[in-house]
Amino acid sequence: MHPSRRRTRADIRRWRRLLADERAEAAVYRDLAGRRTGEEREILLALARAEKRHESHWLDLLGPDVGAPVRGDLRTRGLGFLARRFGGVFVLALAQRAEARSSYAHDADATVTMAADEQIHEEVVRALATRGRNRLSGTFRAAVFGANDGLVSNLALVLGIGASGVATSTVLLSGLAGLLAGALSMGAGEFVSVRSQRELLEASSPSAEADAALPHLDVDANELALVYRARGMNTEDATAHADAVLARLAVTPMEQHGALLRVQEAPADERSADSAADVDDLETHGTAWGAALSSFCFFASGAVVPVLPYLLGLDGLAAVVVATALVGLALLVTGAVVGLLSGTSPLTRALRQIAIGLGAAGVTYVLGLVFGATVG
Repeated sequence: MHPSRRRTRADIRRWRRLLADERAEAAVYRDLAGRRTGEEREILLALARAEKRHESHWLDLLGPDVGAPVRGDLRTRGLGFLARRFGGVFVLALAQRAEARSSYAHDADATVTMAADEQIHEEVVRALATRGRNRLSGTFRAAVFGANDGLVSNLALVLGIGASGVATSTVLLSGLAGLLAGALSMGAGEFVSVRSQRELLEASSPSAEADAALPHLDVDANELALVYRARGMNTEDATAHADAVLARLAVTPMEQHGALLRVQEAPADERSADSAADVDDLETHGTAWGAALSSFCFFASGAVVPVLPYLLGLDGLAAVVVATALVGLALLVTGAVVGLLSGTSPLTRALRQIAIGLGAAGVTYVLGLVFGATVG
């Protein structure tokens, strides 16, 4: 606060609220750290200590006006509740959004250092959440795609057939047939897709058997250099690198080197990055069975929603309205979850999801009306 500025009641209330938010955020990071070990735990505890420094700033400003502790805002308290009970990538994604919402850059009473801290904290939490997002993304992609496809395609099928004027039993049977056929198709398609993708990635990895041939190479011909040239090195670098590998082989046994072709084709810093990228590629695509099962189950769970009103005995306009409302609610939830995990606005993603889904179903319903009127 500028020395010439007098504190007001509004200032004191705001500082108390910011103090409460800093305390709540520090508690979130401590709770998350309690569920982790090693480097991640140390990083989260360091973030908690940084929030403690920010807390000290507001305590100094408040001085004797600190008063009784007040509650932080609802979003921060909700984040703390989730951190205490669940942890995981969802909470990290929420923490990332919380850091991104910081108002310190525009707050005259916050220091420039505090504003910079909050921006860096967002990147730290983003990096922590990235690994979890990668683990989830393969199976999660199949699950979200399956659920949304089930919701939209079966709603469109049910509304289109219902609008044509056929009997309610026909609509119900069509919906159940669409559920089963779609779920099987989605599961099989995801299995083939993910298995093919993983096989392509694995086919690009160096062969373990090639390492065993290294001690028997003609040192003068040095064909190992061709491997590195094929991987993108220029001739001089490839020759020098191959010479170094063969020289190390001559001094120490093969068993002490491990998989030379897998890890020795690049400098140490590049090797670690490449190795991490390979692991991330495989994690991102998930397992074929996991993707297939997720896709099958989530398609089926989505496709059953539009059929529920007909299973419960509703028909006509009442069934249409209830089915559309239920699907709309489900689309809002899936859109919000995707937005949450991607670190963007859950509301924006939810509205986009419902607009696309109900828009597609609405077109099919109108076509059903036209078809029914034409046939009739």
